[in-house]
Amino acid sequence: MTRLPPRTEWTAEEDRLGFFGPDSVTWRVHADPSFSVGGLRALLLQALHPVAMDGVARNSVGFTEEPWPRLIRTATYVDTLTFGTRTEAVRAVARVRGIHRRLGGTEETTGRSYRVDDPDLLLWVHCCEVDSLLTVARRAGLPLTDEDADRYVAEQVTAAALVGADPDDAPASVAELAAYFERMRPELSATPAARDAYRLVVLPPMPTWVRYLTPAQPAWGGLASLAVALLPAWARRLYSLPGLGLTDAAATPALRAFRQGLLLLPQRAQRSPIVWAGYERVGAQRLSA
Repeated sequence: MTRLPPRTEWTAEEDRLGFFGPDSVTWRVHADPSFSVGGLRALLLQALHPVAMDGVARNSVGFTEEPWPRLIRTATYVDTLTFGTRTEAVRAVARVRGIHRRLGGTEETTGRSYRVDDPDLLLWVHCCEVDSLLTVARRAGLPLTDEDADRYVAEQVTAAALVGADPDDAPASVAELAAYFERMRPELSATPAARDAYRLVVLPPMPTWVRYLTPAQPAWGGLASLAVALLPAWARRLYSLPGLGLTDAAATPALRAFRQGLLLLPQRAQRSPIVWAGYERVGAQRLSA
């Protein structure tokens, strides 16, 4: 398994800048308001790997009843890895890897016995996240050239290595990422656990008063509709659901309108405190368009 780098491998300045830094494409993509839609798309894509999905269903106690804590923990982890110091990022990674190390099972449809930290499973989760965040950011209108997109995928090899995937197997360009998904498609299916996860993302449990007395349900429904519509066509076919009423062609203008609406909000309302703490720590201005 890939080892975590010891604290002595970086200088105080490198620690302050984190593993990516304000000049990276990673900061641009992960600070963009489209991040939330990309995160939901990643979850829906990740669920189509039977073994990876079994790991979530079997080992995430209470996830189907109370998914919010897990979703918040996942977002906090990605924010810390991206915008935290190297020390903070490694600490967060160590916690996640410590949990993964103890978990495993046998997936019924494939008969495969696995550990949650098997490198190929970690790589699948990583690639779904990278593909989703990049695809959604570009379709949302974040100005990224093809060179920027390749650079983002290459930067994210660091994230793959930190969490325990083999960096030599991690795609380092958009073309390599597309080739990875092409290779993986024969192994994917919408198992009962995947369909449960789909329903959980689209219609998460909410207290009755929240569902009927606040705008939470329609707001979440809009996010979920975008995430589903932005999935690759082959992934939507596996789920046998076209996109909750949004066609692929309609998804892009809807996503751009969503992003532009969030850009009108105060910056502090657009992303988590971890993001803005990162910008303040390095004295950088927010990169937006």
